[in-house]
Amino acid sequence: MKRQSRLALLAAALAVSPVAAWANITTDYDRKVDFAHYKTYSWGNVKTPNGLWDERVKQAVDGQLAAKGWTQVPSGGDVIVTARDAIRNQEQLNTFYDNFGGGRRFGGGFGMSTTNVDTYKVGTLIIDVVDGQTRNLIWRSAASDTLSGKPEKNIKTLDKNVRTMFQHFPPNSNHA
Repeated sequence: MKRQSRLALLAAALAVSPVAAWANITTDYDRKVDFAHYKTYSWGNVKTPNGLWDERVKQAVDGQLAAKGWTQVPSGGDVIVTARDAIRNQEQLNTFYDNFGGGRRFGGGFGMSTTNVDTYKVGTLIIDVVDGQTRNLIWRSAASDTLSGKPEKNIKTLDKNVRTMFQHFPPNSNHA
């Protein structure tokens, strides 16, 4: 009986853990572009559902680009940086079983199950870098992560995710 209780507790812990999911970050870029030619950037559109976040996103990206030696200019930069985000509700079904019954040895048995629906918010931030002359997309990164009800925690998550997005920026120029 203790074993079943421990298994049920372990199952409950594992079922709740995806709510604290890790960020899913993807990055892609144009392999034909030589990023060594770019040194300045200007901001294009930044669209978030909350105007306070527009500036927070800019600050996070500005910090990463400055660390890479890029300089922000008011207009006419080598590249244009844009950002947008979306927030959606994510549902997760968690089913818990109890009273498993005796199994085959004891003639089978029926247990009870309970299914709970957990709903949480997931935010996705997409950052695009566009060539300032040709207006072609040359780099894109997207990060999706679970949002907290606490703005301070979301700001830390934003900074961490933007840092990860720009970890290998600019890409190596290995074009033909």
